[in-house]
Amino acid sequence: MNLAIDVGNTRVKTAVFADDKMIELIVFPLSEILSQIKSIKNKYALSNAIISNVVAISDKKLNKIQQIVPTLIVSSSISIPFQNNYKTPKTLGADRIALVAAAVKNFPHQNVLVIDAGTCITFDFVDENVCYFGGAISPGIDMRFKALHFYTNKLPFLEKSTLDNFIGQNTQESINSGVVNGVIQEIDGVIGQYKKKYQDLTIVLTGGDTNFLSKQLKSSIFANQNFLLEGLNELLIFNKNK
Repeated sequence: MNLAIDVGNTRVKTAVFADDKMIELIVFPLSEILSQIKSIKNKYALSNAIISNVVAISDKKLNKIQQIVPTLIVSSSISIPFQNNYKTPKTLGADRIALVAAAVKNFPHQNVLVIDAGTCITFDFVDENVCYFGGAISPGIDMRFKALHFYTNKLPFLEKSTLDNFIGQNTQESINSGVVNGVIQEIDGVIGQYKKKYQDLTIVLTGGDTNFLSKQLKSSIFANQNFLLEGLNELLIFNKNK
C-alpha cells in the first residue's frame, strides 16, 4: 500500500492507497505528522510514501519520516507522466505537478483544465497529447478577504458566504460580493477563454473551496477535493515502475 502526504501550513492531508484505490483519508495537525505517520504505518502494510510541500518540515523531521516508510519527495527532478512545456520547470510547484499527473491519469488524451481553489487559485492545462503548458495563479478567497482587511483602515475581516444578491447593500455584503462574485466571475471567465481555444475541454475543480464554489459556477465541472492526493499516488506509482 502507498501513503500520499500533502503538507499544508498548519495541517496535513494524507491518503492510503491500494494501487490506485483510496482506502482511507486522514487529516491531522502538522505538529502530529510523525506520530500520525507511525500510526498509519502500524495500521496498514505501507510499502512506500510520497510527500509534497516539504518547506514546512525540517530536514530532521523529514529524515525521521523516511525512516518510518521509504518516501519520495515531489520536486522538479522526479519522473512525470506528461511532457512538461513550462518555460521554468524547476519553479513548478509540487501541487501543480501532482494535479497534472491526476489529470492525465483520470482523463487520458483529453484537454483538461484543473482549477485548484485553495489558499491560491491555480489553473493548470494539459492537452490531449499529454503536454502541459502552464496556467495561472491568483489569490484565493480567504487571501482576498484578508487583503481587504489588512491593507485598509476600516474594512472588517469576513468569512465567505453564498451570495443572495451580487449587489451589496451594506459594507459586509459589498465585501462578500466583491470577493466571492469576483472569484466566480474570474473562474468562469478563464474557463471561457480556454473553451474558445479548446472546445473539447474537461474541467476539474479541487481544493478547499471546492464545495463552496462548485454549485455557483456556470460551467459543467468534475468536483474532486482529493484530486491532488490521487495525483501524488499516481506520481509514486509512475516512479516505482521506472
